[in-house]
Amino acid sequence: MTFMPALALIEVSSIARGMVVSDACVKKAPVRLVASTPISPGRYITVFWGEVAEVEESFGTGIETAGETLVDRLFLPGAHAALLAALLRVDKPGNVDSIGIVETFTVASTLLSADAACKAADVSLLELRLASGIGGKAYYIVSGLLHDVEAALDAGRGILAQSQLVRTEVIPRPAPDFADFVW
Repeated sequence: MTFMPALALIEVSSIARGMVVSDACVKKAPVRLVASTPISPGRYITVFWGEVAEVEESFGTGIETAGETLVDRLFLPGAHAALLAALLRVDKPGNVDSIGIVETFTVASTLLSADAACKAADVSLLELRLASGIGGKAYYIVSGLLHDVEAALDAGRGILAQSQLVRTEVIPRPAPDFADFVW
């Protein structure tokens, strides 16, 4: 298993303030932005990574800068490296045995759940969709052998409060034509 030092997310209710938050975070410490973008419904997310102390420092500054516009946040030291690869869309899968989908109500809960899923089983993180164009919800897709996908989804569900989870699904042996549309 490969881990990155730390990943952080700050979600705010204002697009304009979100841009200010992103700028403040990267000015505070040497962190790398993964996402600085508007999401549905008219919110803004800042996602960044780096060494634990630097991410924690920038995270604190971002939270303070967000002020009353803060909607959600997540500080994840020791995040699974698959999160960063999926956010950057680095890997494309080959032949996929099974896929599992976890849909949540928030961006932070998706990142937290995806991290737990990737740490719990031998799966690949195929996709992370963070609220853009889907009404503020978010989801991720993992792939692997059926028993690994099921174990990953169990771990991903287990770390969330029931109020954060929309639904989970498993598709054994997805049809190749369908797979082309998923990732």
